[in-house]
This record gives sequence, C-alpha cells and structure tokens, in this order.
Amino acid sequence: MIESILPAAVTAVDTFVDPPDATLFHEEEAVIRMAVDKRRREFTTARWCARQAMGRLGRPPAPILPGVRGEPQWPEGLVGSITHCAGYRGAVVAERERVTTVGIDAEPDEPLANGILAAVSLPEERDRIAVLQHDHPAVSWDRMLFSAKESVYKAWFPLTGRWLDFEDAKVVLDPLSGTFTAGLLVTAPWVQGRKLTGFSGRWLVRNGLIITAITVLAPAVPRTHPVGRRVATRRST
Repeated sequence: MIESILPAAVTAVDTFVDPPDATLFHEEEAVIRMAVDKRRREFTTARWCARQAMGRLGRPPAPILPGVRGEPQWPEGLVGSITHCAGYRGAVVAERERVTTVGIDAEPDEPLANGILAAVSLPEERDRIAVLQHDHPAVSWDRMLFSAKESVYKAWFPLTGRWLDFEDAKVVLDPLSGTFTAGLLVTAPWVQGRKLTGFSGRWLVRNGLIITAITVLAPAVPRTHPVGRRVATRRST
C-alpha cells in the first residue's frame, strides 16, 4: 500500500498480518527479549518487512538493530525507515547512492486523544487543522499532522543525529494533492553541500489508516564515459 506514495528508487514491503514464519537474528532477540507480546510482534514483523525489501534489492538478510534513539540501523550502503501501528507494519529501503534519506509513519485514522494536538503542534497548525476538519471531515487531520511530523523526524535524524521537537517543524497539509511540506524552524544543517531547510512529503488515507512518507533523493552524480563519448548524468527517480 505504501509504495503508492513513494518514488521508484524506494523499495517498500508492508503487511496487515504478522507472518508466522517471521524470525529474528540473535542480536535482535537480545534487544526484544523482555518485551511484551504486542511489542515483540511489531518489532519482528517490521524487520521481516525490511528484510523482504532488502532482498528485492539483492541484499542478504541482516540484523537491523535500534540505535541510540531507537532508529533502525541499516546495513552499509542502505537507508530506510520502519513503521507499525495496530493492524499494520511496513518498511522501506533504498540504496544510499540513490536516496539520501526516507521517513515513513502509519497511524490509525482516528482523532488524537485530548491534549495531544496542543502538545505536538504550533498555533498556526492548529488553526489550519480546524479549517481542514470543517471542510474535509472524512479525515482525522490532527492525526495526519502528527504522522507527518513523525515522518519528518525519521527523515531528519539519520542526516543530523540530532533531536527534533514537534514544534521545530511547521507542517502544511494539502487536502487536494495528497502532499505536505515541513519547514524546519531550527538552524539549517548542511547535507551533501546543501542547506536542509525543510522536507516535502506525501500522504495516503486507506483501510482505516493514515500513512505519510518523505523521500529525499540523492543529487544526480555525473557518470564518466570513455574519451569520445558524451558525458551524461544519472537521474534519480
């Protein structure tokens, strides 16, 4: 499902069930050994999805351990993101030479609990959410905003290794195009020779779920050719 809002450079696998044959590496088992059953199933199936996606890229299975902030640590040369919520697990993976970073999030299409929106949003975002909820009541826009900010963080952290609070990014949701933008309200870091001032993403509402995704494609790299041939550049798609 999630592949419909991702570029071709990203490989996605998602599922609505926990495969009975999904297993973990010993290193992953050590991380999750004390977890309750719900957490174990989320963790295991999400990594099953990730390894299925890696296999489609021709990569062998490998452990995907959580980092200092719980972020998945991908094998050398890969970038990716994992998400899970009740009844859904998904993972996306891409070659680092084609994709700089990717972040995904899935949430139930249900309103946030009381008090959560105020904790995760800016005043102007709340004003916009009120308008969206009035004009397009079929979608839980407060939950959409939360999901978009989760995707922002998941795309941000692998690039910077820095925490990003909810109020450090201003998200604008477009109800007609299925897209959103996120302007960063912190000092812009330099990433691959460019200032990172924000992200653009896409969203999807289907099967009772809200799914958001951000993909930053890698800059085109000139390809060298033998003398006498025209030099071309590879376009990332």
